Amino acid sequence: MLRSSLTSAAAMSRNLVLTGTFIHTPSKTKLEVLTNTAVFVENGVITSIMPATSSLPSTHHHIASPEGSFFFPGFIDTHIHASQYPNSGIFGTSTLLDWLKKYTFPLERSLADPVKARQVYSRVLQRTLANGTTTASYFATIDVDTTNLLADLALETGQRAFIGRNCMDQESPADYVDPTPEASVERTQRVVEHCRKIDPEGKLIRPIVTPRFAPTCSAKSLRGLGDLAEKEDLHIQTHLSENKPECEWVAQLFEGSKSYAHVYDDAKLLTPKTVLAHVVHVSDEEVKLLAERKSGVAHCPVSNNALGSGCCGVKRLMRAGVKVGLGTDVSGGYSCSVLENVRQATLVSSLVALQDGSKGEEEKLTFIEALWLATRGGAEVMGLEDKVGGFEVGKEFDAQLVGLGTVEGKVKDSAVDVFGWEDWEEKTAKWVYRGDERNTLKVWVAGREVYSK
Repeated sequence: MLRSSLTSAAAMSRNLVLTGTFIHTPSKTKLEVLTNTAVFVENGVITSIMPATSSLPSTHHHIASPEGSFFFPGFIDTHIHASQYPNSGIFGTSTLLDWLKKYTFPLERSLADPVKARQVYSRVLQRTLANGTTTASYFATIDVDTTNLLADLALETGQRAFIGRNCMDQESPADYVDPTPEASVERTQRVVEHCRKIDPEGKLIRPIVTPRFAPTCSAKSLRGLGDLAEKEDLHIQTHLSENKPECEWVAQLFEGSKSYAHVYDDAKLLTPKTVLAHVVHVSDEEVKLLAERKSGVAHCPVSNNALGSGCCGVKRLMRAGVKVGLGTDVSGGYSCSVLENVRQATLVSSLVALQDGSKGEEEKLTFIEALWLATRGGAEVMGLEDKVGGFEVGKEFDAQLVGLGTVEGKVKDSAVDVFGWEDWEEKTAKWVYRGDERNTLKVWVAGREVYSK
């Protein structure tokens, strides 16, 4: 059940004390388990963390985790196409470029219809919250009005969201394209203004400049969008080196640039506020450039696998100092579950470790590191590391209550079976590799309950 924005201001901002077990990743390699703990939340912000006692203040609404459940930070989806959600699981035999033409562009074009857009966007917001996603960076479509509708709906449901209008002024369908580079910039500006109008302080909703990817954007459009992002101090999101034919196409279209990454850099689109999806086929020089620009990467293992794009060497990026989070990349990714991407990130890293020229075991991600990517890593990529990603005093309470099944429970209630002898790290590992949205009992964003099973 989703909580409407019509919830009274008093209820939204009431003080909370949550008790039970809290699990998070304070560092890339550490899983911290806080049992019998009380977390105090005031106006959406964690004010105190201490051992739970039988005496709790009457000034705070008390929420106790049921036996066998735990609180975990909300997931951060650094790359998701809200407009593509109805196509989840539909690929045919396509790889990226053919898939865009056959499935993606026609669906996105159809969402200029506000009735259809409302239906699709409402559902994707519901589904992502039900999977524990408290922050999402969304691609919408080229349509201004329905992109603004996505922002309205995200604010209403209470999800923390970055809202981007797709910019495309070349190499696109004749009926799904910006007519000029200037139109790409002007239409993006209108979305920026709308997001700032409905949430002036950017507490939940922020605009994000969104050139779809280099092939569909002229050099003039890219420069204009880079100028806009610089002038307005905006986040930026796009795709980089998802599959090899795409990289070859970019080399043909932008012969004057040293590399795919340099196409964006030449347009001032590589900044500390930039999120680059995929980054599978990149040179060492490009990785160095991303690190120098402090740009972030949305690792999308489910999508990369589904479309046969390749295996991203995440540890290689991390060793170079590149910020990395996880993205579902719906609908190239068949699931809007960040948890599904956590487990596949670990599995893909094992395949990377087998590749020629890799550093072997050094390439592997543990499930703890993958959970870090899904929370604190994503927070770093989105510039929210001071706000969310873990349980510390001063951070906003973006969290999910995770319930695990027992062997005495009904099989239909959970894919995770806990026998009772597992420690909390083992239970968490079971959740990572066996869990799904059935395990998400409640979700909070900035202390406000936005989902309850």
